[in-house]
Amino acid sequence: MNKPKMTYFEKEDILHLVISDEPESDRVELSPNITVELNRDGELIGIEILNASAFIQDAVLDTNLAKRLSLASTEIS
Repeated sequence: MNKPKMTYFEKEDILHLVISDEPESDRVELSPNITVELNRDGELIGIEILNASAFIQDAVLDTNLAKRLSLASTEIS
């Protein structure tokens, strides 16, 4: 396995993660803005995230909210 690489295309707001330099054989859309790239054996070799800035912002906010809710529930106990 190769060292993973990440490229952000600012103009298009696309984040591309390359896990392996193997040729892409198939793509699967996981959600409207997330596509995974697969090799001929069906193994994950890359991930493409459209509207990446909004996706990352939402993920960070969701994580922070989950942490706060978790802390609040332990304080109540």
